[in-house]
Parts: sequence; C-alpha cells; structure tokens
Amino acid sequence: MKKVIFVLLFAAISGMTFAQKAETLVKTGMTVPDFEVKMFDGQTVQMKDLRGKVVLLNFWATWCPDCIRELARVQTGIIDRFQGKDFVFLPISRQDSYEKIKAFREKRGHTFPMGMDPDRKIYAQFATAIIPRNFIIDRDGKILYAGEGDDETSFQKLILEIEKALKTPASLKSE
Repeated sequence: MKKVIFVLLFAAISGMTFAQKAETLVKTGMTVPDFEVKMFDGQTVQMKDLRGKVVLLNFWATWCPDCIRELARVQTGIIDRFQGKDFVFLPISRQDSYEKIKAFREKRGHTFPMGMDPDRKIYAQFATAIIPRNFIIDRDGKILYAGEGDDETSFQKLILEIEKALKTPASLKSE
C-alpha cells in the first residue's frame, strides 16, 4: 500500500512540475514585451516598431511536427488572406540555427520572413514550454489572444481573432 501511495504522490508531483514548466508568461490584456529579433534575411525587427499593426507572433521549431503542419497552411490561410491589411505575421524559430532554418525553408518552400531566437531569449519572455505557440497582438501592443498547439479549431480561432482585431482601430491615447 505504501508503494502505491508513493507512486501516486510521485506522479502528482511530477505532473505539477510539468504544468509549472509549461506556463504562459504573457497573458491576454498585457502589453507585449518589447524585443528585437534578427530575421532570416539579416534584417532586424523590433516589436515596438509594429505598433499600429495587428501582429500574429508565432513560436515554432524545425523539429516540431505540429509547427510544420501549422506553417504549411499559414501562407494561404493567414498571410494571403490578410495581405494588404495592417497585419504582420512574425514567426520566430525557437532554438534553431541559421543553417537548420535555411534547410527547413528550402525543403518546405517557405519564402515568408522568419525570425530567429537561437538562445530562446525572446521565447523566455512569453512562455516556458510548448510550441507551436501563438500570440495575437493588437494595434496598441496588447495581447488579445494566447494559444498553443495546432489543430483546425485553433487555426480557425486565430483567423477569427485576427479579423476581429483588424476591425478594431488603435486607441487614441499615447503611452
């Protein structure tokens, strides 16, 4: 009986530890942390410079099957759909080297801009674990949506939240 209790207690503690490790640090309603990301093409993007636009911030990795599926449908499902609007898709590769991203882009045929976070410094401001992870940021720099994983329901939710954010003008107050 003591062994059963010990095993159950160990499992519960392990589960709590995992749950703590998979925490979203930036919640809906919070201001997005400012960061600068080096893009695959060598340019840099600073989050604060995207104010006035709706941003879909996507964290992914070359080895992540869910990320690969999600990125495969982003071009037509999101990028093309919102082309010409005040919208930016900002995918940031978590912990991949330039070489890995280059090979990934060539293999998958992706041509859209991609950011690189090889040491997870940017990702660490947003979450502790789990990708793909998406954040929709409004024109004022506020987090409207935070989600993880890739399935059809999540993808449709992203589209709806982006559409809603694009219909809402930026506030007139200055920070």
